[in-house]
Amino acid sequence: QLQASGGGLVQAGDSLRLSCAASGRTFSNYVMAWFRRAPGKEREFVAAIFRSGGNSYYADAVKGRFTLSRDNAKNTLHLQMKSLGPEDTAVYYCAAGARIILSSIYSGDRYDYWGQGTQVTVSS
Repeated sequence: QLQASGGGLVQAGDSLRLSCAASGRTFSNYVMAWFRRAPGKEREFVAAIFRSGGNSYYADAVKGRFTLSRDNAKNTLHLQMKSLGPEDTAVYYCAAGARIILSSIYSGDRYDYWGQGTQVTVSS
């Protein structure tokens, strides 16, 4: 089970930290990721981090502004977002995949479990 939290309403330029708490399974066995879905748009990849936390990957739209980290001891995933803009407005979902390889991290269909989503709204 994945529980996402930390969303909210912020102004452009602000920062926000999303968290995803995992339970029920061995967290360190999973590649973890964030996706988002903006109003009227398809779900899109945001960032992913591999099992040990040593390698993380970002969508071009968030590279340099978002930082993904995981704490395997606490079964938590964090997405630190800074310099937010209206284009970041979306529902953010955390996801876990057991058989993700590098070439498939961008595809939501490859992930096994999803959190309920947390709304991020950035006003201009």
